[in-house]
Amino acid sequence: GEGSETDPYYYVYDYHGTDVEAAKATDNYDTYGVLYNWPAVITNEICPTSWHVPSDEEFTELTDFLGGESGAGSAMKSTSGWNSDSNGSNSSGFNGLPGGILYSDIFHDNGSYGYWWTSSEFGSGAWVRFLHSADAGRDFYERYFGLSARCIKD
Repeated sequence: GEGSETDPYYYVYDYHGTDVEAAKATDNYDTYGVLYNWPAVITNEICPTSWHVPSDEEFTELTDFLGGESGAGSAMKSTSGWNSDSNGSNSSGFNGLPGGILYSDIFHDNGSYGYWWTSSEFGSGAWVRFLHSADAGRDFYERYFGLSARCIKD
């Protein structure tokens, strides 16, 4: 379905069924894990004890440390898995993979973009960080979108 602005939803790229075990058996789950809507990131315990989903400010601290949004992408991208020879150096250890996005009931951008929720609200949506080319960009999306999430230590 369209997902939800309020109820937790979980997706695996290109899997359209509802069988959790079948979703977990896919290559996309193996490689990219789960795409979450924002309520699933915020309301459920997706991070282990003593870990949390980073805020927009915490992502800014990381990209600033890596030289700013326009250059941090390469340092944050994995060394393989990106389309068109746009792999990164992963010099930061972030190991960002291009897991793509789900919106309007369609999966997009697997192989070329990675998107991560932050814990920071913005209007009716939330702040998002994405990797593409050498960029580590920032945007805000509606809460029903399906994106990756990352946990960091408290």
